Amino acid sequence: MGEEREDPQKLKKIAAAAYDYDNDPRWADYWSNILIPPHMASRSDVVTHFKRKFYQRYIDPDLVVEPMPSSTPSQSATPSASSSSSSSASNGETRARNAGSTTRNSEASAAAGSNTTSLRWDRQTVQFSVNAWVFIVAVLAIFPLVPRSLSNRAYRLSFMGTACSSLYSLYALYGRPRAWNLQAVQVYFQSIIATKDFIYFIYCLTFVTSHLCLKFALIPILCRSLEHVAKFLRRNFNRSTLYRKYLEDPCVWVESNTTTLSILSSHAEVGLGFLLIVSLLSWQRNIIQTFMYWQLLKLMYHAPVTAGYHQSVWVKVGTTVNPLIQRYAPFLNTPISAIQRWWLR
Repeated sequence: MGEEREDPQKLKKIAAAAYDYDNDPRWADYWSNILIPPHMASRSDVVTHFKRKFYQRYIDPDLVVEPMPSSTPSQSATPSASSSSSSSASNGETRARNAGSTTRNSEASAAAGSNTTSLRWDRQTVQFSVNAWVFIVAVLAIFPLVPRSLSNRAYRLSFMGTACSSLYSLYALYGRPRAWNLQAVQVYFQSIIATKDFIYFIYCLTFVTSHLCLKFALIPILCRSLEHVAKFLRRNFNRSTLYRKYLEDPCVWVESNTTTLSILSSHAEVGLGFLLIVSLLSWQRNIIQTFMYWQLLKLMYHAPVTAGYHQSVWVKVGTTVNPLIQRYAPFLNTPISAIQRWWLR
């Protein structure tokens, strides 16, 4: 008897199922950008499907991912074999009733499917429109030839647009608290506090309410809006001649370099923390804003969606700064140790 060879795709699926997604920061970032209704996000088959797509994209491109099966099984409209002995008149009436019922069911299912598709399309279109507007306004804010008053207004509008986009995404994915009491609100915030949308919402609130205008803070906003716009264009305009001629290469580059954009954003976010500390020496100092932003940096350091990128940045900062402190300012070791204990808590 010949030895049976195992299906290569079966082995790849086993490897994809055994992969440690929890310790890969790219998975948390990938999952946070999947726009699906909350009731579907809790289903194990949906999570498994997107884990295989993640594994195909980042680990093994040869893995074949089947489309997600429909949740509603098709209903049979064929009469049973036992009714074949009935009279021809009754058979005709039964078939007519079954055909009419099947037609009505098909029309209702098609209408429900189109409504669901249009609803999902509307959500994606709203996100695309807001993020495209944010990208244009942010570019206008950092362009050097724009008048100062217009640049400052575009600067604040960029943060306001990103805050609205993040808040809308949170509402679309997580809804609202089940009840407006302390316990329900606490449970709700525990479920969203480590998400990327919540982090960007607090990030925008920190700068839009401040009189200090740091154009450097627009770098994470630009990266986020660019990712959303490129993803939407690739999914919905890939057959457009205008897209293929002018936008396909930039969009492909953005989607293939999301990790690079996340690293750039994390460097900018950490750098902003030190800029705010330096700003305490100027007349535009804002102690409350600086304290809030460093609390946000601490959240970014521990949240799964940003922890991998921020921890690598802080490792670089430590390897650069620690030798200088040991050599020129050893008296700072005690306060820095106290700050590190608070930071890692």
